[in-house]
Amino acid sequence: MRKIICAFVFVCLAARAADHGPVFALATPTNPQGGWSADIAVNGRSGSGGIGAGLEGELSYGITPDLKVQVSGPLVIEPDPYTPSSVTLFTPMLGDFSALATWRFARKDLSGARIESAAIGGLLAPGPQAQAGLYRDMHSGPGFLAGGATGLASRSNYLWVGASFQRYAQSRGDRRPNLLTGSLAYAYRPQAWRTDYPRWDWRIFGEVTAEHAGPLQRSSLELPGTTGSDLFVGPSVLGVYRAIGIEGGLQFPVWRDTGRLYPRERMRFVVNLAYFF
Repeated sequence: MRKIICAFVFVCLAARAADHGPVFALATPTNPQGGWSADIAVNGRSGSGGIGAGLEGELSYGITPDLKVQVSGPLVIEPDPYTPSSVTLFTPMLGDFSALATWRFARKDLSGARIESAAIGGLLAPGPQAQAGLYRDMHSGPGFLAGGATGLASRSNYLWVGASFQRYAQSRGDRRPNLLTGSLAYAYRPQAWRTDYPRWDWRIFGEVTAEHAGPLQRSSLELPGTTGSDLFVGPSVLGVYRAIGIEGGLQFPVWRDTGRLYPRERMRFVVNLAYFF
């Protein structure tokens, strides 16, 4: 497994940093026209059910400055038994493949800042890799994701608010839970951090994620005790060095009302590498 992870990291680094935004929350950045970006992230969750983690790769392309398409695929390192979650902005659910588009439909330039809004949507396909907990041996049909984000960006401050909804089709009487997610992210770049190549350019984020998962369906029956709502808060940091971006963050629960059949989640973590070419 260590060799596989190292190989993924090498490919990503050998391939300008994608999505200069938060790691947990939705945001509005897109690629320049004709610009490609490659991301690879290790993300996971820990708690009373142990540690669940996965490796997620994403490839994005800018059709226009305001329209980006992206595909992502997972490598589940350790299956996750916790309540359904998107965890990161480009991981619809751990174990899912996705084909998404981001359309920045509004932008207003101000003095030293801009306000913009973007819509995101696309198709989801659960992967073949083993799952844990209530998801073990579960069938699932394809699904879709729809959402959007709006915010303000300047040289020193960034603020994004976003929301998304995921729904899956039934397969052999089983259906994965619907997932409604809301996010808020604020970033600050101190004057001393606003540097260009050959120095790193850094910014620090505070991120909030709120989620509500619907009931899990097995054999055409909705299982009691499988709905859940939670609120996670935590810091993240983004560093940009020419064409490379490195980002990481942690989140911790500040409120939760999860179903009794799920183990308690205590922490989320993400480390992401990005390359723009």
